[in-house]
Amino acid sequence: MKLATWNLNSIRARQARLSAWLAAAQPDVLCLQETKITDDEFPHDALRAAGYHAATFGQRSYNGVAILAREPPADIARGLGDAEPDDEARIIAATVRGLRVVCVYVPNGQDLASDRFPYKLAWFGRLRRYLERTATPDTPLVVCGDMNVTADDRDVWSPEKWAGHIHCTPEERAALANLAAFGLVDVFRAHHPDGGVYSWWDYRGVSFFKNQGLRIDHVLATRAIAARCTACTIDRDARKGQDASDHAPVVATFADV
Repeated sequence: MKLATWNLNSIRARQARLSAWLAAAQPDVLCLQETKITDDEFPHDALRAAGYHAATFGQRSYNGVAILAREPPADIARGLGDAEPDDEARIIAATVRGLRVVCVYVPNGQDLASDRFPYKLAWFGRLRRYLERTATPDTPLVVCGDMNVTADDRDVWSPEKWAGHIHCTPEERAALANLAAFGLVDVFRAHHPDGGVYSWWDYRGVSFFKNQGLRIDHVLATRAIAARCTACTIDRDARKGQDASDHAPVVATFADV
């Protein structure tokens, strides 16, 4: 199975790029974040024509997640399903070919003084509890998406410049590590232990061309599934050209899934 995750930053603005990428990359499953569109506006017909079924959890103008798959996704679940009041479309899960796929768009956090920062940390805790309720470390499971945090300094183009900034704080990294402690393996890091490869570059300046980026998009898999990962790459070419998202797709290939 070829599985990818991509913060598209508006499917309405980038539908043509999405269609072209699907035709070229041919993933079996694609998890999207920041679709920024309601479910009834989602381009289901166009994606079906391209060979993909879509499970969506949308929201007008903000957030929004979706799972595209060549086979119809089953057992679709939207939201964290806990008692916390929350009207933000940030998580969708579905089963494809026996693999439970959880697509997440973790809150950005804005800055350390914002009330969105504690919300982000709390959301990570809610996600960990969600996994504890719905899966086990032995479940064939992938949790992927824009997690808006770097795992460590290997995922930062300049750790000195980013020290103390959002995406790179000890609190965020501890929250990501706590999520992984459920029994998840960072499959990209397993294939690229040296770091220096990024999935997001700021629109401002020429950060992409200077490769001044961060790796904040992750594919985490339970150990049995991670052991089947034969390759994991970031498609930098998808970040090039006009009307590109500020993120590039992360693509993982799993044998016998």
